[in-house]
Amino acid sequence: MSEAKTLLLGAIAGITILAGLPVGRLRKPLPRLRLWLSAVAIGVLVFLVWDVLSSAWTPIDTALTNLHDHHGGLSPVFGYGALFFAGIGVGLISLVYYERAMGRRVVTDGARPASHQVSLLIAVGIGLHNFGEGLAIGGSAGRGKVALATLLVIGFALHNGTEGFGIVAPMAAEAQRPGWGHLAMLGLIGGAPTFVGTAVGRQFTSDAISVVFLTLAAGSILYVVIQLLGVANKANRRDLLVWGIFVGLVAGFVTDMIVSAAGA
Repeated sequence: MSEAKTLLLGAIAGITILAGLPVGRLRKPLPRLRLWLSAVAIGVLVFLVWDVLSSAWTPIDTALTNLHDHHGGLSPVFGYGALFFAGIGVGLISLVYYERAMGRRVVTDGARPASHQVSLLIAVGIGLHNFGEGLAIGGSAGRGKVALATLLVIGFALHNGTEGFGIVAPMAAEAQRPGWGHLAMLGLIGGAPTFVGTAVGRQFTSDAISVVFLTLAAGSILYVVIQLLGVANKANRRDLLVWGIFVGLVAGFVTDMIVSAAGA
């Protein structure tokens, strides 16, 4: 597959993240609606944590299997393992110090509601995740596996549609609505890395790079999930929270099932 066609696939997979962004422009501050949307976003993000860590663990699992079968040594296990845990730690813990340095938590920064800050953190985490997806698309296309690359694009495009919703859910139904420019910026942060990852993945593939970006994404997304759960619990509507999380999990796993059923 030519480089131009490969990059087009990466662009298609990334641009669908824009589909869910208009939800952030909902006009009236409806507490129940906001809680429901946040809960669904939590479900989607929990799925992403599982999906990302499963992918990042694959090289370690392979190294352990090779060790068991006497086809490899301990070095790959320790190497990938160190990258795995360091990535999660940096992605998770660094955000605590980032917010402390910025002098704001989940309240308000005096200019924008805290929900805007949370949405930005979600976009960054999803962007790291999507870079890893782009590496998979580019790597498959670069090795001549056109059918696999196409299936990956379809699956990732479906995933990115739900991810766009997950980004803006904390801002939905806020009294201060985000501007279209702000939404476009969040979409660029979350979606553009798919295109960049596709370009990089077509030139070379590296399990180590994939592990680093995927675990950084998992750590940062997990941090946001913790924040969203803390805010949602204050509403004292466990029924809406639990049902919303369930719906979000179903949405994430159903899109993953579609990809698996297609043989990707």
